[in-house]
Amino acid sequence: MAKIILASSSTYRRSLLNRLKLEFTCVSPEIDESPLVSETADQLVKRLSLAKARKAGLLFPDALIIGSDQIVMQASNILGKPGSVENAIQQLTLASGKTITLLTGVCLYNSSNDNFQLDAIHYEVTLRDLSAAQIERYVLKDQPLDCAGSFKWEALGIALFKQMRGDDVTSLEGLPLIRLTSMLEKEGVHVL
Repeated sequence: MAKIILASSSTYRRSLLNRLKLEFTCVSPEIDESPLVSETADQLVKRLSLAKARKAGLLFPDALIIGSDQIVMQASNILGKPGSVENAIQQLTLASGKTITLLTGVCLYNSSNDNFQLDAIHYEVTLRDLSAAQIERYVLKDQPLDCAGSFKWEALGIALFKQMRGDDVTSLEGLPLIRLTSMLEKEGVHVL
């Protein structure tokens, strides 16, 4: 079996990939994540997922490399990682009572033959109507400052939601395992 590399420094993605009980190594490829002019959200997450995997492929020329990227869309606004309490409160205030879409790109890149599989998984969540006090308490308790959209659905953030819709709930955390498992199987890696 080829060596498996996770091209990410995300503790969330590492934790998700651990669920598949595979041996893997993590590397953190530094790439420019700026959107291109007139690039759609789907195109952005796919391009960045592939770019991360290919960059890691320079270090591992005979491996299966997993790249992933995620953005959160509220209407036409991209909600990135807030980085501060103030920004998290602002993002959640904007999203309160609305439906947001998480787009998670996933790429499985075979660095030995330059073949890749690439997809963007959509997942929608509708937030409850939240008061300013509820939002502030949530941000202070869960500290979602490194999470796109300012929530951790796998923790207290689940209390923010009114409804969730999509095919792969793990895409909310940043690595769609259902789709990734299918990609791995096409490369001869059978999880079960």
